[in-house]
Amino acid sequence: MQMSETEMMLKGYGLTTAELFYHMPDHIHVLNTFIWQDYDLAPDYPKLFEFVEFWQNEIDGPLHSVSFTHRKLIAAGEWRNMKGEFHLH
Repeated sequence: MQMSETEMMLKGYGLTTAELFYHMPDHIHVLNTFIWQDYDLAPDYPKLFEFVEFWQNEIDGPLHSVSFTHRKLIAAGEWRNMKGEFHLH
């Protein structure tokens, strides 16, 4: 049974977004990008590394580089007490 997004977030998963730069198979000097996004666990990122391994084994375009970011969606809110007011016009 697969967990819902809310269950995953409560268990510590966060949204991981990766941008993969790869060489075009027929034009090796041309780079292209692919965006991948899934819920994953920091700091090990098992789903991301599984996807990168799949890419290396199954996709013809060799990877140039991978950059990624991770954000937990359930976190303490950011709150600031503001004093003052600006009037325009």
